[in-house]
Amino acid sequence: MSIEDDMIARRNIANDAGKQVVPDSYQGVSKQRVREVLAEIDQSNNNKIDVVYSLLCDELSWYTKAAKQELRFCDGASVAHIGTHVGILQRGKNIKLDREGRDYWLKPFWEVGAIEKVYLDSNAEFSPGHPVAKSANSAYRLAPDFFAILQAPEDEWRTLAAIWMDEDVKRERLALQASQAQETADLVETPHSRLIRLSHEVYAPRFLAGYDVVYVDDGDGDRITDVERVTLARAGLELTIDDAMPDVLLLNRETNHLWVIEAVTSDGEVDIHKKQSLEAFAERNGKSGVGFTTTYLTWKAAAARQSAFKNLADNTYLWIREDPSRNMHIKQ
Repeated sequence: MSIEDDMIARRNIANDAGKQVVPDSYQGVSKQRVREVLAEIDQSNNNKIDVVYSLLCDELSWYTKAAKQELRFCDGASVAHIGTHVGILQRGKNIKLDREGRDYWLKPFWEVGAIEKVYLDSNAEFSPGHPVAKSANSAYRLAPDFFAILQAPEDEWRTLAAIWMDEDVKRERLALQASQAQETADLVETPHSRLIRLSHEVYAPRFLAGYDVVYVDDGDGDRITDVERVTLARAGLELTIDDAMPDVLLLNRETNHLWVIEAVTSDGEVDIHKKQSLEAFAERNGKSGVGFTTTYLTWKAAAARQSAFKNLADNTYLWIREDPSRNMHIKQ
């Protein structure tokens, strides 16, 4: 039985017994207080109110292994958990809040640091950040300083909210959260994430002097974040959903020339199709041209892929992390 089915059954049992499905407050915080605080920080709508209220829920976690450690829903809840709490328990419907709306009812909060991204690790603990893209273990919780505003006495919370909204305080808060998330990422970095990082931290400085990174496709959520869109726009670039998304995109601002790196741990080499697509992208954006490199972690991985597919496009490059001094030119 799915979590949604479990919660529908739980709600129906409570309704049949004449019991309240969702309490009037969690941890001493009512939905009215949530509504007032969100209005104060200019983030108030029905979805956002219900989402924040769900993240106050102090019942046992809906992650089985986290519940065994007596962790709570408020310690870390996935998008599905939050959507189910809102749609099925709070609103009494038979469908959870639409996941596709996440950018409207979660993203605004993590962009200001009111909600933190967390990850359920192998020790059944929630660590900062989303180190593994699109993982079922990616979750969210209220940031402690924002939770403190919600719990503060009536005569104090507005003062705390005003301090919290100060731009300098916001920058410090986001910087701290980013630092904590990076610590988690360093511990649970996937092979693909590691190769992407090595491609732009090791390969690019050695072989692509004069090129700056303008886009890295190794995140969670949006393929292109708002910050990345601004960076791309400053470089005179626009990536659309129809473009072949590169793992790393670099620009030489003096020559107006692009370079694409594809980091391969399972598939995704620079083949003829990807090369043609990104050449069209470069031309459409008024660039002087584009170069290409496919990277692998090991010779063994490269040999396994190329003995089977032989799909590296002509006039591209090959770099292997365990043999980092060589930048091999592919000629057919």
